[in-house]
Amino acid sequence: MPIYEFVCEDCEHEFETLVRNREEVDDLRCPKCNSPRIKRLMSATGAIITEGGGSAKPSVESHKCETGTCSHINLPGYSR
Repeated sequence: MPIYEFVCEDCEHEFETLVRNREEVDDLRCPKCNSPRIKRLMSATGAIITEGGGSAKPSVESHKCETGTCSHINLPGYSR
């Protein structure tokens, strides 16, 4: 049972919730303003990357973009 992230299109409140089945998503409402106008967000992964035997964690940068909220994952040891 995955936990999904959502944003309210009316008040821009971001929240996450456990979704047991697909039908539950149709009935979801914003917990802040009770609006049914919510949109699912793309979640960042929780991967742990090891480098040279040690553990290093990726960093995630989120920002507003033309299509909503965008995230960039910066991986240790990787350069653009």
